[in-house]
This record gives sequence, C-alpha cells and structure tokens, in this order.
Amino acid sequence: MANRAVRSSAVVAALTAPVLLLGTATAVAAPGTPPGRQLTIETVSNPRPALVSGGQVLVRLVSPAGRVTISANGHDVTSSFRAQPDGSLLGLVTGLRDGANELSARTSGHGPDRRANLRVTNHPITGPVFSGAQQLPFYCETQAFGLPAATQPFCSAPAQVSYQYRTTAGTFKPLADPATRPADLATATVGGHAVPYVVRVERGTIDRAVYEMAALYDGAPSPVAPEGSWNGKLVYTFGGGCNAGYHQGNSTGGVVNDLFLAQGYAVASSTLNVLDNNCSPIISAEAAMMVKEHFVETYGPVAHTIGWGGSGGAIQQYDIAENYPGIVDGIIPGVSFPDPLSTGGPVSDCRLLERYFAGPGASFTAAQKQAVAGFANYDTCVSWDKTFASRATATGSCNAAIPVPARWDPVTNPRGVKCNSNEQLATQLGRDPKTGFVRSPLDTTGVQYGLAALKAGTITAAQFADLNAAIGGLDYTGTPVPQRIAADPKALEAAYADDIVNSASQGLRETPIIDQRTDLDLAGFGNDIHTTEWSYVMRQRLLRANGTAGNQVIIENHATAVEAAAASVYELDAMDRWLTAIDADRSHRSRQQKVLANRPGDLGDGCYLSAASRITEKLTYPASGQCGAQYPVAANTRMVAGEGLALDVLKCRLKPLDFRDYPVAFTAADRQRLRAAFPGGVCDYSRPGVGQRAPIGTWLSY
Repeated sequence: MANRAVRSSAVVAALTAPVLLLGTATAVAAPGTPPGRQLTIETVSNPRPALVSGGQVLVRLVSPAGRVTISANGHDVTSSFRAQPDGSLLGLVTGLRDGANELSARTSGHGPDRRANLRVTNHPITGPVFSGAQQLPFYCETQAFGLPAATQPFCSAPAQVSYQYRTTAGTFKPLADPATRPADLATATVGGHAVPYVVRVERGTIDRAVYEMAALYDGAPSPVAPEGSWNGKLVYTFGGGCNAGYHQGNSTGGVVNDLFLAQGYAVASSTLNVLDNNCSPIISAEAAMMVKEHFVETYGPVAHTIGWGGSGGAIQQYDIAENYPGIVDGIIPGVSFPDPLSTGGPVSDCRLLERYFAGPGASFTAAQKQAVAGFANYDTCVSWDKTFASRATATGSCNAAIPVPARWDPVTNPRGVKCNSNEQLATQLGRDPKTGFVRSPLDTTGVQYGLAALKAGTITAAQFADLNAAIGGLDYTGTPVPQRIAADPKALEAAYADDIVNSASQGLRETPIIDQRTDLDLAGFGNDIHTTEWSYVMRQRLLRANGTAGNQVIIENHATAVEAAAASVYELDAMDRWLTAIDADRSHRSRQQKVLANRPGDLGDGCYLSAASRITEKLTYPASGQCGAQYPVAANTRMVAGEGLALDVLKCRLKPLDFRDYPVAFTAADRQRLRAAFPGGVCDYSRPGVGQRAPIGTWLSY
C-alpha cells in the first residue's frame, strides 16, 4: 500500500494508506465572471464530486440570467433540468462513465457569456469508493430480502419496488396496487395535512450490500419534483452488533417504521450499516453515502439527515459523524458506545475475569467480583463473555452464511476466513505477516485489575496480587494464554491517526447529538452489556477535545416500552427542530457556533421519571440530582484499573511498580508475584497512551 498522506503532503511513516480527500462539491465558475453574478454548478446527491457512484448524479445549476446550456462529457443534457422555486435548475445527469466526467454550463443572451465547469469522478455502484479493498470471499444473502439469488464477488441483484399500507389497527400490510384504498387504510399527517398511509419500499444492491428505502407514496418519485407526502427529510437507520463480515447480511437497520413514516420522513439503510454484518464504521460510512446518494437521485434534495440506531448502530453514528461528516447531519445514538476498539478492552477483560473466577479466583465473593468488574452488576461481565468475547477468536463468531469448509484452520485451511471482528479493519490496521491475522491494538500490559476495589478495601492485598499474577491474556486466535496481551505498535498508530478510536475532535464537534440512553443498568437488566457510563465517556472526549459538550444532550429513560416510545417521539422532534434552526441560520457564525446557538430551549440533559414526566437537569459522572437517583451510573473494568473517564488509552505508558502507592501492605511473596506480573511497570494513566496522537483528518480514502 502507499504511505498515508496528510494535508501537508508529508508522509506518516509505518502506517497503511489513507489519503485525505480534497474538497466538497462547489460550483466552479469560468475566469472573468463578475463577482456576485457567478454561474455555478454543483452536485447535490453527493456533495463530494470525486465520490459519485452508480453512473448518475443530481446536479444543481444557479444562473444569473440568460439562456443556459448544460453538457456532460460534451453531450447536451439541458433537457434533464427543471426550474425550482428558488430559481435554480435541478437535473439528473445520467450515463456517467467510470472515472472522470466533465460537466459544463454556459449562459447566453443577456450580457457576456458565462461558463462554469465541474469535474465529477464516478465509481461503480458495486463499490468501493473510499473504503479500500473489499473482503473476499463475500457470501450473498439477497434472497433473504426477496431478491433474486446473486453471485460473488458483488452479490448484485436488480432493484424491486413493493408497497405496504398502515392499517387502522396499527399494523403494516402488503399492498399489490398502491392506487387502491383498502377499507382499513390509515392516514399519516405531513405538514399538517392528512395523506393516505401507503408506503413505497425499494430494495436492491449498492456497494455489495442490500439496501432498503421507504417513503410515503404519492405517485412515482422524482428527484426534480418532490412528492407532497414526503417532508423532505431523511432518517438513516443503523443496526447493532460487531462482527467480522465476509457476508452480505440478512438485515438492515429497518425502514418500515411508523414513528418516521407517519410524519412524512423517508427512511433508508443497508446491510453494511449493521455492525454485526460489518464491524467497520468506514465501510458503513461508504455504504451510507452511496445509498443516500441513490435516495436523493430518486426522491430529490434532502433538507437534513438524522441518524438513528442503538448499540453498534450508535457506534456507526458517532464514528461516521466524526470522520465522514455530512452523511448524517444530526445523530440520535441509543445505548451508545464510542467505537469498536475502545469497547474491546472491557470485553476481553471480562473473558479473562470469567476464566480467572472459575479457577484460581473461585473464592472471590459476588460483591468482590462486581467491585473488580466495576459494573452495577457482575452479570454484565458474564454477558460480555458469552455474547461478544468470541469476536476476538479466529472462528468462534463466524456467521452461518460462511460455509464451515471456508473457515480458517491452522492446519487444513490456513488461508480460510477468519471471523475476528478486526478483520473489517484490515485495510486500516494491516496484517501481521507472521500470523496472517489483522494487527491487534488490544493490550493489557501494566493494567492493574481491581485497583479501585483494593483501595476501597473490598478485596485484599493477597487477592489483588493473585488476580494480577494469574489473569493471563489472549493470543492472536483468542485462545487464553498465561501471558498478558501486547498490542501491535503499527495497529496503535493507525487506530489513533485514522481516528478509529473516536477522538470527538473532528466532525463531532459540529454535530447535534441526542444520546438516547435507555438505562439497562437497573435491577432486572444487570446482565446487559449496554451500560450507561459509555454515554459519559463520549461526553468526556467532547469536553477534552473541544472545551464544550454543548452539542451533546443525554436523555435517560427506563427500559419500558412506554417510556422508550415517549423518549423516541420527543428526541426525533427535538432533533428535527434543532437541525431546522441550523438550516435557517444565515449568520456568519461557524458551523460549531450555529449548532450550539440553535439548540432548542426545551432540549437539555435529563431523564424520564415516567412516560408522562421528563425533567431537565445537568447530567454528570458520577451521577447526581433527581436523575442520578433514578439512574445511577457505574464503571467498568478499565476504570476500576485506574483509567480515566475518556477511556481512549488502548495501551498505557508504564511507570515503575512502587509499593508506596498502595494503601495496604503486601507480603514478600505477594510483592514478588506483582513484580513478575508487571516486569516493565504498571499503567500511568496521567500520560497519553502509546501511539496516541491527533487524527490526520476527515474523509480518509484507502
């Protein structure tokens, strides 16, 4: 691979190859055009003309006066354009060839002729555009969506359109003819007007994924004449999980959703926007960009796009907004985590702790286990081990779509499919030539498990020494070994330089965020992995990077259907009002300033005491106030071990083991065990992590 390039064109050594993409789509006017009366041409369906896909692009032309002629690669396409209410011209330009295409416009008849030119680079609809080499093999699952069977490597299938309607009983039913009006047809309300609740659903393949998009039906959609039953806004949904990939996926984030459709929102998603099908926010960003482009080329310009989804769906929203800003304009991440790599530390810790407590640590009480893990309930650690620790193994989490004979085996199939979740980050992190596995940033060297529990007197000095001496680690196949885990230095450099460990310092600083925290830490949900501290982890990163987290609102609710529904209705409405106000802000303030200034007055941190009672108060970590009493926030394994709330140190820097740092006395034998456990020293979390640095920029291409 080529070396990674930065804005200054300097080479960043030892890293694999992202390159900063230049510029967004702006109109280019010919030299000599008078200021203020420029003829401009810009791409609308993808604001970055270098990243267009699928052989077509929606284009907007602004002309000062006179007759306009528009051409693409020398062919007149003027007839494709239609005048818009704002005086601009909008047209879908088709027939683009792969690679560079030249769009030009010319006016005549009123004053001097004016010209504007724009180069558009088109990419195949099968991708990739910026995510780098695609995984092979790649197993197709189009038939799960009712599409024809497809073949590798692109898994392409023709798009299909179907219709559904909402019944007065509150269900969706198929509708063969969208012009019919069943007796039990419900109505939706768009812009204060009742419209038939008939939904157009389109499914097809883009970027090797199956995409879906849904919107209320009011006749055949047109990109230059938007339908009256669409409110002009898009909700993009993202699905959860985190796994290795190598298959297309049989689910999206979901598009037939009454909350959105009943208000006139369109909804879109794809199988590569489900992190359990693909644990790469970079690939997810590419898929979302391409699907959104197709949506705009079908329905017309979008006022703003709202991200929606929980768990792995929240990871994608946070990471796409940070590193590929503009795909989503505002995000509503639910039960959130900041990124896959930050989450990996506590996950692997839980696997090691479960193994330890089942063996040499069997004498630890339930309270002691909980204190070492840090969660409100130790069962959360049990759940991490059962549900996600297999993602660190070679084949333990392989999807059923991947044939068993195709999977990796060290003897019979050393080149087979590996199902370690880092496989989707191979282009970014690189492969270890010795093992063939993706370089791992996972590290436990110097981590003092149970440190806070020791200081609190919950575990004894002898237990602390035994725990850290016997905890062991995982090798590159995920197999438990006696040694601690050591990260690959090149993986660490890439993880930080490419902002895969989300620094919250780029696109997120100017993104409206409503962090939707359904509290699963409470009694009855203590075995859930979606613990509340992660919302505050991202807040801490925002504060540290930008000096403010005013663009992030956290709202907590109980894990009941009625409260979750009430929270969703409010949060969607509040985000729409927030983005609408930003859209209308014509001041010269920066985007970040507009985001902070236009947050609705009723929108702030808070919690639901019941479905009918939401209070607004500043949420903090540790928790306080009325919300803190309702929704206490615990910690996790790395915080107990001394890491700060930002939780962005993949591999800590070390300091000498000094027994004067502990509030207890160790026996000579325990001292010897700790020296053996920490031969290079213990974590010094007062310093940046190994390889930790500012990211090199947004819109990286690989």
